[in-house]
Amino acid sequence: MAVSIKSEREIELMRESGRILSIVHTELAKMIRPGISTLDIDKRCYEIIRDFGCVPSFLNYQGYPASVCVSVNDEVVHGIPSKHHILKDGDIVSLDAGVIYKGYHSDAARTVTVGEVSPEWKRLIEVTKQSFFEGIKFAKPGYRIGDISGAIQDYAESFGYSLVRELVGHGVGRELHEDPQVPNFRTKRKGIRLEPGMTLAIEPMVNMGHYEVNWLDDGWTVVTADGSPSAHYENTVLITNGEPELLTIERN
Repeated sequence: MAVSIKSEREIELMRESGRILSIVHTELAKMIRPGISTLDIDKRCYEIIRDFGCVPSFLNYQGYPASVCVSVNDEVVHGIPSKHHILKDGDIVSLDAGVIYKGYHSDAARTVTVGEVSPEWKRLIEVTKQSFFEGIKFAKPGYRIGDISGAIQDYAESFGYSLVRELVGHGVGRELHEDPQVPNFRTKRKGIRLEPGMTLAIEPMVNMGHYEVNWLDDGWTVVTADGSPSAHYENTVLITNGEPELLTIERN
């Protein structure tokens, strides 16, 4: 495993990549409403990223055909935007996107509500987001990847939810997916020790029901096996000498 330690110059490029991606997510969240198609979201994502002179990380990545993964309700991740998939009142939609700025990737995901959503589904979104923040309490030098993973799992499972096992977070930088893997659940090994300069995409994927998932025939879309809703929250995180720095959250 070759884990990349970023230089100050690389970190600056990733900060800008992350800043742009945070704006993308803010703008996409504003347009979410009943009656729009998931393809409308993808078109807007592409426009914003290109307006910044950047490239969407996901577009044509290993054949993926869009700039943003749009996953609705029981779709966990990698939903392919379509003009036929129209958002309706009560849906939840997970938006996962990345930006390439001068050769460096950022990666972030948000789950947002469409119109009036049930309290149970809103809580799923809130717990998923908070599980990320519980995890990054351990995103500091000296801790191991597994400390982040365990904290995410403990928090989400305390609400009766489950963590997807077949998909994990990852390193990010010059490549969209770099070493190390960052599971959202405990594994037999606790993983590598964290060091300043590491950049990680930490991304809890939390199901209201069982953790098992299936892949649809399109080869991309991952859905919960039991049809329960799923939420996703992700940021690109820089390990520093102190508290972690979140590169994909808007800063004033």
